[in-house]
Amino acid sequence: MSDRRSLLLAAVAACCLVGTGPALAETAQEFVIGSPDAPVTMVEYASLTCPHCASFHNETLPELKKKYIDTGKVRLVFRDFPLDQTALEASILAHCAGQERGPLFLSAFFQNQDRWAVADDPSAALRQLAKLGGLSDQRIDACLADKELGDSILQMRLEGEQQHSIQSTPSFLINDQLHAGNLGVDGFSEILDPLVN
Repeated sequence: MSDRRSLLLAAVAACCLVGTGPALAETAQEFVIGSPDAPVTMVEYASLTCPHCASFHNETLPELKKKYIDTGKVRLVFRDFPLDQTALEASILAHCAGQERGPLFLSAFFQNQDRWAVADDPSAALRQLAKLGGLSDQRIDACLADKELGDSILQMRLEGEQQHSIQSTPSFLINDQLHAGNLGVDGFSEILDPLVN
């Protein structure tokens, strides 16, 4: 295990080991970071097994967060758009962690995507990561068996396709205008600056 990965997993465990989370959710809710009063809403549709989504979260988002989200200019809304069964399982586990810890699970899943998503047994690798984040085996089993939760995540994807013509991940609605792909810090800045200044 690399030093970087060890530090990351330790950080996830430290920030997330608080209880076992809320009771099982009946439906998945979108994850939101940033001020509800932000003048710009940026909605991301992403799959947890999508390498381009991981690149956005690992490389682009930290800079956008500093420049726009932490300053109250942009509110980021994450919506699930799972591309395969493994991505659906990861989404279920993120929602299982609850509204507060869910975004931390998303970050951990994206930062470690090159390990768990291509593992011989991705489900087992995901479970291990979720356990490091504080979910018990019993909770993981219950969440993965929660058909209503899984169906609500798939419904979120279907609504993205039908209502917003989402066809690939990541895709972004910035004040209801669709932009496909990770545009990088400069590309997103070109779109966001005129809207927030």
